[in-house]
Amino acid sequence: MSQPNQFSLLMQRRFAPFFWTQFLGALNDNLFKTALVVIITYDALSWTTLSPALITNLIPGLFILPYVLFSATAGQLAEKYEKGALTRLVKWLELGIMSLAALGWFTHTLWLLVLGVVGMGVHSTLFGPVKYAYLPQQLQPEELMGGNGVTEMGTFVGILLGEIFGALLVVQQPHGIAYEALATLAVAALGLVASYRIPYSPAPVPDLKVSWNFIGESVRNIGHSRKNRVVFLAMLGNSWFWFYGALVLAQFPVFAKDYLHGDHSVFVLLLTVFSLGVGCGSLLCERMSGRKVEIGLVPFGAIGLTLFGADLYFASRGISTMLAPAAAAQFDAMALLHQPGVLHILADVLLIGLFGGFYIVPLFALIQTRCEPSHLSRTIAGMNILNALFMVAAAGLAIVLLGQGFTIPQLFLVTALLNALVALYIFSLVPEFLMRFLAWLLIQTVHRVRSVDAERIPVDGAAVLVCNHVSYVDAIVIMAASPRPIRFVMDHQIFRMPLLGWVFRTARAIPIAPAKEDPWLMEKAFVDIAQALHEGDLVCIFPEGQLTRTGELNPFKNGVSKIVERSKVPVIPMALRGLWGHLLSRSSENVFERAFRSGLRSRLELAVGEAVAPQDVTPEHLQRLVLDLRGSWK
Repeated sequence: MSQPNQFSLLMQRRFAPFFWTQFLGALNDNLFKTALVVIITYDALSWTTLSPALITNLIPGLFILPYVLFSATAGQLAEKYEKGALTRLVKWLELGIMSLAALGWFTHTLWLLVLGVVGMGVHSTLFGPVKYAYLPQQLQPEELMGGNGVTEMGTFVGILLGEIFGALLVVQQPHGIAYEALATLAVAALGLVASYRIPYSPAPVPDLKVSWNFIGESVRNIGHSRKNRVVFLAMLGNSWFWFYGALVLAQFPVFAKDYLHGDHSVFVLLLTVFSLGVGCGSLLCERMSGRKVEIGLVPFGAIGLTLFGADLYFASRGISTMLAPAAAAQFDAMALLHQPGVLHILADVLLIGLFGGFYIVPLFALIQTRCEPSHLSRTIAGMNILNALFMVAAAGLAIVLLGQGFTIPQLFLVTALLNALVALYIFSLVPEFLMRFLAWLLIQTVHRVRSVDAERIPVDGAAVLVCNHVSYVDAIVIMAASPRPIRFVMDHQIFRMPLLGWVFRTARAIPIAPAKEDPWLMEKAFVDIAQALHEGDLVCIFPEGQLTRTGELNPFKNGVSKIVERSKVPVIPMALRGLWGHLLSRSSENVFERAFRSGLRSRLELAVGEAVAPQDVTPEHLQRLVLDLRGSWK
C-alpha cells in the first residue's frame, strides 16, 4: 500500500500516547483483578471466612456494576470536557485506587481490595466514552479502521498480559503480594505519564449541562441512539459480541480442567490463543478494508463466529475421554500440545478470535463515523451500558443451561447458533451490511480493484457521482470503493433480474425508465434523486443511459444537468478501467474466452476526478473528464 500502514500511528503523538494510556489501563485492570481472584482461590482462609466461589463470582460483577450506574454520566463528561485533561484526571484516579489497593494488600484487608475492584470499574467506565470518541477527532476517516484495529489489539493484549502476570506475580513466595501491589502502582504511574503526552482534543459540547440522574440519562442516551437506526443496530451488534465472548470465555477455566485435563497453564493457553486471534483479526481489518470503514467485514466476521463456534463443539466432543488415559496427572500447556485433537480445538479458538476482530472493529468505526459528533461520547456510554447488560445476560444464560444439564461443548454450539440467528436478524434490518459484504467479496475474490484518488469521494454531504457504464457489476465495484452508502440510479429493467434485482432493491437504488417508455417513472426518479440529495446522500448515475456495446463511451445524456438544476450539489466524475470484456458486459467476444482471458482475479481500477461545481456541469464537459480519467484502458 502506498499510504503508511496502521503501525505508523504508533510513532505519532496524536495516537501513541493515547494508545499506551489505554493499553496500560486494560493491563492494570486485569493485573489487579486476576491476582485477587487467584489469591482468594488458593489462599482464601487467610483472607476471609466467605466461600471462595462466592468472592470470585462477585468480583467480575462488582467490576461491571459501575458501567451500568455511571456510563451515562461518563458520556456527558466526555462531551463537556477536553479529552486530554479528562484522561489525566482518570489516570490520577487510577493511581489513587491502586494506592488504596496496595494498602489492602499490605494490611491483608479484603474489603479494601474489593473497593479497589469497584474503583477500577469506575475508572474503566469513565475512560470508555473518551477512548472511542477520541479516535475520530484525531484520525482521518481512512485511518479509523487501522486506528481501531490497533486499539482493539492493544486492549486484548493488555487484558491477556494482565491475566498472565496477575496470576504469576501474586503466587511468588514469600513476596508475591508486595510484587503485585508495586506492579499495579507502577503500571498506573506509567499510564499517568503517558496521558500527559495526549494532545489537545476539544470538547464537542462544552456548554452541556450534566444530568446526574443516571437512570433517566441512560434511557435518554439509548433513546437518542435509536433515532439513528444504523448506529443503534451497530451498538446492539457490538453488545452481542461481548455476550458471545463472555459466554465462551467464562467456560474456559472448567473446559481446560475437566475436558482437556489441564492445569492453570492450559487455561492461560486458551486465553492467549483467543487474544492473539482477536489481535490479528483487528490488525488485518485495515488491509482487508482498503483503508476505509468497510462494514462488509461484519457479516464475514459473523459467519466465522458461527462456523468455528460450531466446529469447536464438534472438536470438543469426546476430547475428555480421548485424553483421559494419558492424563494420569493434569497436563501442562506444553504437554497438552502433543495430545491428539488438541490442535483442532486451539485452531477453532484462534479463528473465533480472528473473526471476532473482523466483526468488532468495523462496528466501532461505523459508530464513530455515522454518529453525530456532538453525541458520540454519550452514544459510546449507552453502548457500554448495553454491553454490561448483555454480559450479565450471558452469565445468566450459562447458569440456566448448565443447570439444565447442558455440557460446555453444547454451550459452545448454542452460542454459535444464537449468533447466526442474531446476525440474520440484524442484517435483515440493515441490508447495507450484506450489500457491503457482497461488494467486498466480489473485489476480494473475483477481481483485484485499485482505487485512484478515492478520497475525492466526499465522506459527508450530498454529491452526484457520474461514471462510464461498462457492465452489470459497475455499481457493486463503485460501492466497494466508496467510504459511504450510494444511491444508484439504475435502468428499471435490471430490477427484474433474479440476483442483481435483489441487490439493487436492497441498496435502495432508484429505478428510472426512458421518457418514451414510462414518463411517470422517469419523473418519479428525478423526484427521488432530489429527495436523496436533500437528505445529504451520494447519488450515482450512469449518464450514457445504457451499457456500452463497444467498450467506448456513449454520448452523455442531459439528465445530470436536470439534476443539478434542482439540487445545487457538486458532481464527481469517475471512470472504471478494465471491466470491458467482463462476463456481465456486452462484449461480443466468445463467453469462454472472456471468462479466462483475465485470469482468476482480473485487475480493475476506479479513478475519481476533481469535483465539478454545479454551474460548470454540462454533459459534454463531464464526458471529456470521464474519458480523460479512463484513458486507453477499457
